Amino acid sequence: MRSTRIAVSAAVLGALTLPLVAATSASAAPAQAPAVAPATRPCDRPGPWTVHTSAVTIRSKASATSTALGVLYRGQSFVVHKTSGNWHYITDKATGVEGWVSGSYVYPEVYTCIDI
Repeated sequence: MRSTRIAVSAAVLGALTLPLVAATSASAAPAQAPAVAPATRPCDRPGPWTVHTSAVTIRSKASATSTALGVLYRGQSFVVHKTSGNWHYITDKATGVEGWVSGSYVYPEVYTCIDI
């Protein structure tokens, strides 16, 4: 049983030190220029913002206790002008109402580029 523990310990130790040895030898190799992707790919653009709940209240200040100015429903279009902490100052495109919404309920769509 003791020899099994030693063998397992040696195997674990070898697995842990292998990345360190590989990283050291890899960093000693001459650096090659990384492949540069085109700067303007369709997937590099920021996506539109969306409501990720049934509705979120548009408020006069970046506070949950401030006056409600309107409601932004899932699927409605809006523009984010600025961000303060976890709050976003927006304009509802349908009604023109401007105010603050909590960042807990609205997110930008995320695009991912995959180089093949």
